[in-house]
Amino acid sequence: MVQRRAWRILQFIAGALLVALAVRSIAANWQSLKAQPIEWHLSLGWIVASILVVFGSYAVLIEAWRRVILSMGESLTFPSAARIWFLASLGKYVPGKVWALAGAAVLAQRAGVDPSAAVAGALVLQALAIASGATAIAFTAREAFQAVGPAAVPIGALVLALSISGIAALSSQSLLNRVNRLLPASLPRLRAIPLTMLAAAFAANLLAWIGYGLALVFLARGLLPEVKLGLPQAVGVFTCSYLVGFIALFAPGGLGPRESVFMLLLAGDIGLKPAVGLAVASRLLLTGAELLPAIPLLLRRRPATPHSVREV
Repeated sequence: MVQRRAWRILQFIAGALLVALAVRSIAANWQSLKAQPIEWHLSLGWIVASILVVFGSYAVLIEAWRRVILSMGESLTFPSAARIWFLASLGKYVPGKVWALAGAAVLAQRAGVDPSAAVAGALVLQALAIASGATAIAFTAREAFQAVGPAAVPIGALVLALSISGIAALSSQSLLNRVNRLLPASLPRLRAIPLTMLAAAFAANLLAWIGYGLALVFLARGLLPEVKLGLPQAVGVFTCSYLVGFIALFAPGGLGPRESVFMLLLAGDIGLKPAVGLAVASRLLLTGAELLPAIPLLLRRRPATPHSVREV
Protein backbone atom coordinates (compact mmCIF):
# COMPACT_ATOMS: atom_id res chain seq x y z
CA MET A 1 0.00 0.00 0.00
CA VAL A 2 2.82 2.41 0.91
CA GLN A 3 4.74 1.54 -2.25
CA ARG A 4 1.64 2.09 -4.39
CA ARG A 5 1.01 5.49 -2.80
CA ALA A 6 4.65 6.47 -3.25
CA TRP A 7 4.46 5.42 -6.91
CA ARG A 8 1.36 7.59 -7.43
CA ILE A 9 3.06 10.57 -5.80
CA LEU A 10 6.12 10.05 -7.98
CA GLN A 11 3.90 9.84 -11.07
CA PHE A 12 2.15 13.09 -10.14
CA ILE A 13 5.44 14.90 -9.56
CA ALA A 14 6.88 13.63 -12.83
CA GLY A 15 3.68 14.55 -14.68
CA ALA A 16 3.59 18.02 -13.14
CA LEU A 17 7.23 18.55 -14.12
CA LEU A 18 6.53 17.52 -17.70
CA VAL A 19 3.51 19.84 -17.90
CA ALA A 20 5.58 22.71 -16.44
CA LEU A 21 8.30 22.15 -19.03
CA ALA A 22 5.72 22.16 -21.84
CA VAL A 23 4.03 25.31 -20.49
CA ARG A 24 7.44 26.96 -20.28
CA SER A 25 8.02 26.06 -23.92
CA ILE A 26 4.69 27.64 -24.90
CA ALA A 27 5.39 30.79 -22.86
CA ALA A 28 8.80 31.28 -24.47
CA ASN A 29 7.37 30.88 -27.95
CA TRP A 30 4.40 33.11 -27.17
CA GLN A 31 6.70 36.03 -26.41
CA SER A 32 8.55 35.43 -29.66
CA LEU A 33 5.26 35.31 -31.55
CA LYS A 34 4.06 38.60 -30.06
CA ALA A 35 7.37 40.26 -30.89
CA GLN A 36 7.12 39.53 -34.61
CA PRO A 37 6.26 42.71 -36.57
CA ILE A 38 3.84 40.92 -38.87
CA GLU A 39 0.37 42.00 -39.86
CA TRP A 40 -1.75 39.07 -38.72
CA HIS A 41 -5.18 38.44 -40.19
CA LEU A 42 -6.83 35.89 -37.92
CA SER A 43 -9.36 33.59 -39.57
CA LEU A 44 -10.89 31.34 -36.93
CA GLY A 45 -12.30 28.86 -39.43
CA TRP A 46 -8.91 28.04 -40.96
CA ILE A 47 -7.28 27.81 -37.53
CA VAL A 48 -9.97 25.44 -36.25
CA ALA A 49 -9.56 23.36 -39.41
CA SER A 50 -5.81 23.19 -38.76
CA ILE A 51 -6.38 22.00 -35.19
CA LEU A 52 -8.86 19.36 -36.34
CA VAL A 53 -6.42 18.03 -38.94
CA VAL A 54 -3.67 17.79 -36.29
CA PHE A 55 -5.94 15.78 -34.00
CA GLY A 56 -6.96 13.63 -36.96
CA SER A 57 -3.28 12.89 -37.61
CA TYR A 58 -2.84 12.03 -33.94
CA ALA A 59 -5.80 9.64 -34.15
CA VAL A 60 -4.26 7.88 -37.16
CA LEU A 61 -0.94 7.44 -35.33
CA ILE A 62 -2.61 6.23 -32.14
CA GLU A 63 -4.67 3.65 -34.00
CA ALA A 64 -1.60 2.49 -35.96
CA TRP A 65 0.33 1.93 -32.72
CA ARG A 66 -2.68 0.19 -31.15
CA ARG A 67 -3.02 -2.16 -34.11
CA VAL A 68 0.67 -3.05 -33.88
CA ILE A 69 0.09 -3.97 -30.23
CA LEU A 70 -3.00 -6.02 -31.13
CA SER A 71 -1.08 -7.86 -33.86
CA MET A 72 1.13 -9.33 -31.12
CA GLY A 73 -1.86 -10.84 -29.34
CA GLU A 74 -2.30 -8.09 -26.75
CA SER A 75 -5.41 -6.15 -25.75
CA LEU A 76 -5.59 -2.35 -25.84
CA THR A 77 -8.64 -0.18 -26.40
CA PHE A 78 -8.44 3.09 -28.32
CA PRO A 79 -9.16 5.30 -25.25
CA SER A 80 -6.36 3.55 -23.34
CA ALA A 81 -4.02 3.90 -26.31
CA ALA A 82 -4.87 7.60 -26.63
CA ARG A 83 -4.20 8.14 -22.92
CA ILE A 84 -0.81 6.43 -23.19
CA TRP A 85 0.08 8.33 -26.36
CA PHE A 86 -0.71 11.81 -25.02
CA LEU A 87 0.92 11.23 -21.64
CA ALA A 88 4.04 9.70 -23.17
CA SER A 89 4.27 12.63 -25.61
CA LEU A 90 4.99 14.92 -22.66
CA GLY A 91 8.33 13.15 -22.33
CA LYS A 92 9.51 15.04 -25.43
CA TYR A 93 9.85 18.16 -23.31
CA VAL A 94 12.61 16.61 -21.20
CA PRO A 95 16.14 16.69 -22.69
CA GLY A 96 16.96 13.36 -24.31
CA LYS A 97 14.86 11.36 -26.75
CA VAL A 98 14.21 8.23 -24.71
CA TRP A 99 11.61 9.55 -22.27
CA ALA A 100 8.60 9.49 -24.61
CA LEU A 101 9.58 6.03 -25.84
CA ALA A 102 10.17 4.70 -22.33
CA GLY A 103 7.00 6.35 -21.08
CA ALA A 104 4.89 4.69 -23.78
CA ALA A 105 6.34 1.29 -22.93
CA VAL A 106 5.84 1.70 -19.17
CA LEU A 107 2.31 3.08 -19.48
CA ALA A 108 1.35 0.32 -21.92
CA GLN A 109 2.68 -2.28 -19.51
CA ARG A 110 0.65 -0.75 -16.69
CA ALA A 111 -2.42 -0.94 -18.95
CA GLY A 112 -2.02 -4.70 -19.20
CA VAL A 113 0.19 -4.98 -22.28
CA ASP A 114 3.07 -7.45 -22.09
CA PRO A 115 6.40 -5.62 -21.70
CA SER A 116 7.92 -7.19 -24.80
CA ALA A 117 4.98 -6.06 -26.94
CA ALA A 118 5.00 -2.59 -25.38
CA VAL A 119 8.70 -2.08 -26.05
CA ALA A 120 8.57 -3.61 -29.55
CA GLY A 121 5.54 -1.50 -30.49
CA ALA A 122 7.12 1.73 -29.26
CA LEU A 123 10.46 1.05 -30.98
CA VAL A 124 8.90 -0.01 -34.27
CA LEU A 125 6.62 3.03 -34.46
CA GLN A 126 9.59 5.33 -33.92
CA ALA A 127 11.48 3.58 -36.72
CA LEU A 128 8.46 3.77 -39.04
CA ALA A 129 7.99 7.47 -38.26
CA ILE A 130 11.57 8.19 -39.34
CA ALA A 131 11.36 5.97 -42.45
CA SER A 132 8.02 7.40 -43.57
CA GLY A 133 9.25 10.92 -42.83
CA ALA A 134 12.33 10.38 -44.98
CA THR A 135 10.07 9.11 -47.77
CA ALA A 136 7.78 12.15 -47.47
CA ILE A 137 10.78 14.50 -47.61
CA ALA A 138 12.22 12.72 -50.65
CA PHE A 139 8.98 12.97 -52.63
CA THR A 140 8.44 16.65 -51.73
CA ALA A 141 12.09 17.70 -52.10
CA ARG A 142 11.38 19.54 -55.36
CA GLU A 143 9.14 21.99 -53.49
CA ALA A 144 10.88 22.01 -50.09
CA PHE A 145 14.44 22.22 -51.50
CA GLN A 146 14.47 24.25 -54.68
CA ALA A 147 18.03 23.11 -55.52
CA VAL A 148 17.03 19.45 -55.78
CA GLY A 149 14.79 20.00 -58.78
CA PRO A 150 13.90 17.01 -61.01
CA ALA A 151 15.98 14.62 -58.92
CA ALA A 152 13.24 14.58 -56.27
CA VAL A 153 11.20 11.74 -57.74
CA PRO A 154 14.12 9.30 -58.30
CA ILE A 155 15.40 10.08 -54.80
CA GLY A 156 11.91 9.51 -53.42
CA ALA A 157 11.64 6.15 -55.15
CA LEU A 158 15.03 5.12 -53.76
CA VAL A 159 14.13 6.14 -50.20
CA LEU A 160 10.78 4.35 -50.50
CA ALA A 161 12.55 1.16 -51.62
CA LEU A 162 14.97 1.41 -48.70
CA SER A 163 12.06 1.99 -46.31
CA ILE A 164 10.23 -1.09 -47.61
CA SER A 165 13.41 -3.14 -47.15
CA GLY A 166 13.69 -1.87 -43.60
CA ILE A 167 10.07 -2.78 -42.88
CA ALA A 168 10.70 -6.30 -44.16
CA ALA A 169 13.75 -6.56 -41.89
CA LEU A 170 11.71 -5.45 -38.86
CA SER A 171 9.29 -8.32 -39.48
CA SER A 172 12.09 -10.88 -39.39
CA GLN A 173 12.13 -12.90 -36.18
CA SER A 174 15.69 -14.02 -36.90
CA LEU A 175 16.89 -10.40 -36.90
CA LEU A 176 15.03 -9.69 -33.67
CA ASN A 177 16.51 -12.81 -32.12
CA ARG A 178 19.97 -11.39 -32.79
CA VAL A 179 18.93 -8.06 -31.25
CA ASN A 180 17.46 -9.85 -28.23
CA ARG A 181 20.75 -11.64 -27.61
CA LEU A 182 22.46 -8.26 -27.39
CA LEU A 183 19.96 -6.82 -24.90
CA PRO A 184 20.63 -7.02 -21.14
CA ALA A 185 18.79 -9.85 -19.41
CA SER A 186 16.80 -7.33 -17.37
CA LEU A 187 15.07 -5.94 -20.47
CA PRO A 188 12.02 -7.62 -22.06
CA ARG A 189 12.54 -9.51 -25.32
CA LEU A 190 11.35 -7.94 -28.55
CA ARG A 191 8.75 -9.65 -30.71
CA ALA A 192 8.38 -9.86 -34.47
CA ILE A 193 5.44 -7.99 -36.00
CA PRO A 194 3.59 -9.24 -39.12
CA LEU A 195 4.85 -7.64 -42.33
CA THR A 196 1.34 -6.59 -43.39
CA MET A 197 0.86 -4.77 -40.10
CA LEU A 198 4.19 -2.99 -40.46
CA ALA A 199 3.25 -1.90 -43.99
CA ALA A 200 -0.09 -0.58 -42.75
CA ALA A 201 1.62 1.29 -39.90
CA PHE A 202 4.12 2.77 -42.36
CA ALA A 203 1.26 4.00 -44.55
CA ALA A 204 -0.47 5.46 -41.48
CA ASN A 205 2.68 7.38 -40.55
CA LEU A 206 3.01 8.66 -44.10
CA LEU A 207 -0.62 9.79 -44.00
CA ALA A 208 0.06 11.58 -40.71
CA TRP A 209 2.97 13.53 -42.27
CA ILE A 210 0.65 14.63 -45.07
CA GLY A 211 -1.90 15.62 -42.44
CA TYR A 212 0.66 17.74 -40.62
CA GLY A 213 1.51 19.48 -43.88
CA LEU A 214 -2.18 20.16 -44.57
CA ALA A 215 -2.56 21.56 -41.05
CA LEU A 216 0.36 23.91 -41.77
CA VAL A 217 -1.33 25.12 -44.98
CA PHE A 218 -4.55 25.80 -43.06
CA LEU A 219 -2.63 27.55 -40.29
CA ALA A 220 -0.91 29.83 -42.82
CA ARG A 221 -4.26 30.74 -44.36
CA GLY A 222 -5.69 31.41 -40.90
CA LEU A 223 -2.85 33.74 -39.85
CA LEU A 224 -1.09 35.04 -42.96
CA PRO A 225 -3.49 34.78 -45.91
CA GLU A 226 -1.03 36.60 -48.20
CA VAL A 227 1.43 33.71 -47.79
CA LYS A 228 1.13 31.19 -50.63
CA LEU A 229 2.07 27.77 -49.28
CA GLY A 230 1.38 24.64 -51.31
CA LEU A 231 0.72 21.23 -49.77
CA PRO A 232 3.86 19.45 -51.10
CA GLN A 233 6.07 22.28 -49.85
CA ALA A 234 4.31 22.33 -46.47
CA VAL A 235 4.70 18.56 -46.08
CA GLY A 236 8.40 18.67 -46.97
CA VAL A 237 9.22 21.67 -44.76
CA PHE A 238 7.29 20.42 -41.75
CA THR A 239 8.57 16.85 -41.95
CA CYS A 240 12.19 17.87 -42.46
CA SER A 241 12.15 20.38 -39.59
CA TYR A 242 10.35 17.91 -37.31
CA LEU A 243 12.85 15.11 -37.96
CA VAL A 244 15.80 17.45 -37.43
CA GLY A 245 14.29 18.43 -34.08
CA PHE A 246 13.77 14.76 -33.27
CA ILE A 247 17.38 13.78 -33.81
CA ALA A 248 18.67 16.83 -31.89
CA LEU A 249 19.19 14.99 -28.61
CA PHE A 250 19.96 18.13 -26.61
CA ALA A 251 16.74 19.96 -27.54
CA PRO A 252 13.56 19.17 -25.52
CA GLY A 253 10.78 18.61 -28.04
CA GLY A 254 13.18 19.67 -30.80
CA LEU A 255 12.84 23.27 -29.60
CA GLY A 256 15.23 25.49 -31.53
CA PRO A 257 16.58 23.18 -34.25
CA ARG A 258 13.09 22.49 -35.61
CA GLU A 259 12.22 26.17 -35.88
CA SER A 260 15.62 27.02 -37.38
CA VAL A 261 15.24 24.49 -40.21
CA PHE A 262 11.63 25.56 -40.72
CA MET A 263 12.68 29.19 -41.19
CA LEU A 264 15.64 28.36 -43.42
CA LEU A 265 13.46 26.33 -45.78
CA LEU A 266 10.63 28.87 -46.01
CA ALA A 267 12.34 32.26 -45.70
CA GLY A 268 13.45 32.32 -49.33
CA ASP A 269 9.88 31.85 -50.59
CA ILE A 270 7.66 33.74 -48.13
CA GLY A 271 10.13 36.09 -46.43
CA LEU A 272 12.04 35.84 -43.17
CA LYS A 273 9.52 37.47 -40.85
CA PRO A 274 6.50 35.44 -42.06
CA ALA A 275 8.63 32.29 -41.88
CA VAL A 276 9.61 33.07 -38.27
CA GLY A 277 6.02 33.83 -37.32
CA LEU A 278 4.67 30.69 -38.97
CA ALA A 279 7.38 28.55 -37.35
CA VAL A 280 6.49 29.84 -33.88
CA ALA A 281 2.74 29.59 -34.55
CA SER A 282 3.16 25.98 -35.69
CA ARG A 283 5.10 25.17 -32.52
CA LEU A 284 2.36 26.73 -30.38
CA LEU A 285 -0.35 24.78 -32.20
CA LEU A 286 1.37 21.40 -31.86
CA THR A 287 2.47 21.90 -28.25
CA GLY A 288 -1.01 23.01 -27.26
CA ALA A 289 -2.58 20.07 -29.09
CA GLU A 290 -0.34 17.68 -27.13
CA LEU A 291 -0.58 19.45 -23.80
CA LEU A 292 -4.28 20.25 -23.46
CA PRO A 293 -5.54 16.63 -23.74
CA ALA A 294 -2.79 15.45 -21.37
CA ILE A 295 -3.82 17.67 -18.44
CA PRO A 296 -7.20 16.01 -17.73
CA LEU A 297 -5.61 12.62 -18.36
CA LEU A 298 -3.02 13.33 -15.67
CA LEU A 299 -5.74 14.29 -13.20
CA ARG A 300 -8.05 11.40 -14.05
CA ARG A 301 -7.45 8.08 -12.33
CA ARG A 302 -7.34 5.24 -14.84
CA PRO A 303 -9.53 2.26 -13.98
CA ALA A 304 -7.86 -1.11 -13.88
CA THR A 305 -7.60 -2.75 -17.28
CA PRO A 306 -8.95 -6.30 -17.43
CA HIS A 307 -6.26 -8.66 -18.65
CA SER A 308 -8.71 -11.36 -19.62
CA VAL A 309 -10.35 -9.45 -22.49
CA ARG A 310 -8.62 -9.72 -25.83
CA GLU A 311 -9.63 -7.39 -28.64
CA VAL A 312 -9.22 -8.49 -32.22
